[in-house]
Amino acid sequence: SRLAAWALASTYHRPGIACKNPSYARMETEGDKIVITCSDAGEGLVVKGAAVKELFIAGEDRVFRPATVRIEGNKLVVSAAGVKNPVAVRYQFDNAGIGNVFGKDGLPLAPFRTDDWFIVVD
Repeated sequence: SRLAAWALASTYHRPGIACKNPSYARMETEGDKIVITCSDAGEGLVVKGAAVKELFIAGEDRVFRPATVRIEGNKLVVSAAGVKNPVAVRYQFDNAGIGNVFGKDGLPLAPFRTDDWFIVVD
């Protein structure tokens, strides 16, 4: 059905058909928070469940901590206790993570990371 939606929207130019996942567009730091703006979020983002899962924030120490998230339209306002000067966010970044942020049209937010840090695997 996603392929059919893609064809109807892109090939046949049918308006109002969601066929792209919301995805990371940019990040801005605001004090002890990072604001993530998402593209292709249509009428905004929603969380399925009590709290956002699989979203982490790190400071200059590069230690990722589980984040507290507030959704404002197509933006995620991300923070965590113990992260005073945040510099990076990761969502659904590990192989086992299942995210729970969706566009209001039902398509899931694509996994993303805002850092380009080298990853060491033990």
